[in-house]
Amino acid sequence: MLLDSSIFKAYDIRGIVDQTLTVEVARAVGQALGELAKEKGVKSLCVARDGRLSGPKLAAALMEGITSTGVDVISIGMVPTPVLYFATFFTQTGSGIAVTGSHNPPEYNGLKMMMASDTLYGQGIQNLKDRILKGISENPSRGEIRELDVVTPYLDKVLGDVKLDRPMKIAMDCGNGVTGPLAMKLFSALGCEIVPLYTDIDGHFPHHHPDPSKPENLADLIETVKNSDAELGIAFDGDGDRLGVVTKSGQIIYPDRQMMLFAADILKHNPGSPIIYDVKCTRRLVPWIREHGGIPTICRTGHSLVKAKLKETQAPFAGEMSGHLFFNDKRWPGFDDGLYAGARLLEILSRTASPSDVLEALPSAVNTPELHIEMAEGENKPFVEKLQKQLHFDDATDIITIDGIRVEWKDGFALARPSNTTPVVVLRLEGDTIEALERIKRRFGEAIKAVDPSVVLPF
Repeated sequence: MLLDSSIFKAYDIRGIVDQTLTVEVARAVGQALGELAKEKGVKSLCVARDGRLSGPKLAAALMEGITSTGVDVISIGMVPTPVLYFATFFTQTGSGIAVTGSHNPPEYNGLKMMMASDTLYGQGIQNLKDRILKGISENPSRGEIRELDVVTPYLDKVLGDVKLDRPMKIAMDCGNGVTGPLAMKLFSALGCEIVPLYTDIDGHFPHHHPDPSKPENLADLIETVKNSDAELGIAFDGDGDRLGVVTKSGQIIYPDRQMMLFAADILKHNPGSPIIYDVKCTRRLVPWIREHGGIPTICRTGHSLVKAKLKETQAPFAGEMSGHLFFNDKRWPGFDDGLYAGARLLEILSRTASPSDVLEALPSAVNTPELHIEMAEGENKPFVEKLQKQLHFDDATDIITIDGIRVEWKDGFALARPSNTTPVVVLRLEGDTIEALERIKRRFGEAIKAVDPSVVLPF
């Protein structure tokens, strides 16, 4: 078996099916996870898959690998990744694997993994690769596979927790990802009339890519909300752990502004608590959290890293710009779930007659989308380390280096950080006004060019 090291990413395992991610590799990863489970005293692993065409064969190979080590599998079928996370709590295993390509193109698939109540990331994922390379012996006593319906208790849990003050009409775009059927059931049961878009599961993703962080993937939803009597629109990514939101006028409410709404609501019941946000979020979030009685707590980007910070601080809520939102109050057990976030959003907005007005009134700034400086494999981290050492701004109010370099001015910020998944430097810039943003772009761009004149800036 050929093992391509590139599939072992910072937060998950991900590759092109039948090229870098084969059934043989999936089986070997299953064996490595089975061995790790035994060391941790875990007797059963939950396994789920999303709606990708390659899901059945990869999930079957993964489960075959796990059971070959003597560890049992609880198979929960084709469900959103958050339902897999829920299953690890519901079954009290704290351990599970979602076979999912998330928002990647159709030819990709991957694995998101939890073990003994911790998300596997970073060195933990590299250790799986090392186990495979060393070789794993078969166990004469095989584990068993049993099927379990977790969707019913998941729905019961959400519907027992979230209550809308009034019926609402929403448009909902599932992008032909795995969320469609469950989202239709959940939001109908909450009391919503739904204008559905692409709610059937289709691993070809024939209409648009299931990634609500990209504005072009929200175009159909925006059009639908504008031309119907829906009050707002919500969208989910391919495996359901991220939420997109659009208003009646077509404005996209990005996750860092969604976080304002959630933080204000959660802090009413958890005053003085930390609220975690990642380095890509708007600076307008910091005073908002303080004004509502919370402690703004910045964190490195990456859902696994945010989960680790959540566990460390016991914050009641965390979120990141990519759309992963973590409710860790007494109502929900701390994992990222786009469907549950959508339900909580509607719960808050159902208290008002004009949800879109509430969303659009949230503080905003003028900012760029996520921009990339393309680099050769392995070059992005050393380059950002060089920026951390060499960039100095006398007029900056703060320079944050927990994840790349984020330079704060009195009227905006600029961020450069190395992606953990692709060979790019990620940039994000923000200003209180268009003029402030243009000045910050110029200042930051000149500083980067001074470090390396050959860099091609994306702005």
